[in-house]
Amino acid sequence: MHNPKTIAVDFDGTIVENRYPKIGKPILFALETLLHLQDDGHLLILWTYRSGKELNEAVEFCEEKGINFYAVNKSYPEEIYDETLSRKIQADIFIDDRNTGGLRGWGEIYHELSFSPEKATFANKKKKEKSGKRILRYIKSKL
Repeated sequence: MHNPKTIAVDFDGTIVENRYPKIGKPILFALETLLHLQDDGHLLILWTYRSGKELNEAVEFCEEKGINFYAVNKSYPEEIYDETLSRKIQADIFIDDRNTGGLRGWGEIYHELSFSPEKATFANKKKKEKSGKRILRYIKSKL
């Protein structure tokens, strides 16, 4: 039995290179890692500065890649924004390029959050090449 987490993920500089208001190129292994975390049963929340048209573009970009967020800029889908409440969302883990020390590699993030060690082999330095191919096969199977 595993313990799924609610994971809040930033967009610009975390999932894609920061080119706001445009959408940058995906950061290496970001999309693949998020797909694995989603498949592992974690709830993903998009937590970003974006709003309006730019937010919709970010959500659509991720959906086209197979990433479906549990919620966007809120703690749960039914939450209604209220100016009297804090904007901080409730999540177990926050992944953001503005973390102290910056954004860790996505392989390292997945290794820490994965439920089974064999799924995280792409973070193992000795198996990077082999596991990188596994990640590419995985993403191609989702297209």
